[in-house]
Amino acid sequence: MKKGIHPTYYPEAKVTCSCGNTWTTGSTRKEIRTEVCSKCHPFFTGEQQRIIDIEGQVDRFYKKLQARQDYVEEKKSKLAAKTSPERSVKDIGITVKAAEALEKAGLMNVGQLLEKLAEGEATILAIEGFGRKSLIDMKKNLRQMGYKLPAAAEEIVI
Repeated sequence: MKKGIHPTYYPEAKVTCSCGNTWTTGSTRKEIRTEVCSKCHPFFTGEQQRIIDIEGQVDRFYKKLQARQDYVEEKKSKLAAKTSPERSVKDIGITVKAAEALEKAGLMNVGQLLEKLAEGEATILAIEGFGRKSLIDMKKNLRQMGYKLPAAAEEIVI
């Protein structure tokens, strides 16, 4: 064994717990302080209701849990806004001419447009300046955005 490289060993090192319990052991430190011992730890005492919060672990867990809940709620609100019936017809990705034709016919938002689609494709095609190509593009974009099209809109009328 080399001399001068090993720490000093204390065979009578004093260990003190935060609950006040003390005992002696062998260590390289003269005095040791702990937060939990076998006298106060819930596993040894049988008090499973008591939560030991060392360095705020419980608080950090609850912060992470709250952050996750906030993220899920934000995602739900974005999805709800994405499929809102109050969304403007200009936002559904059709040509400017087709959107203006719908607004001229009094269809300002997606909710009104879906109501009109429930009557059938012929009612939409009857709008001046709105043709079959615009109708196909509009239905495809509405499906991609997550809107549920009425059954009457699914029928292809030639």
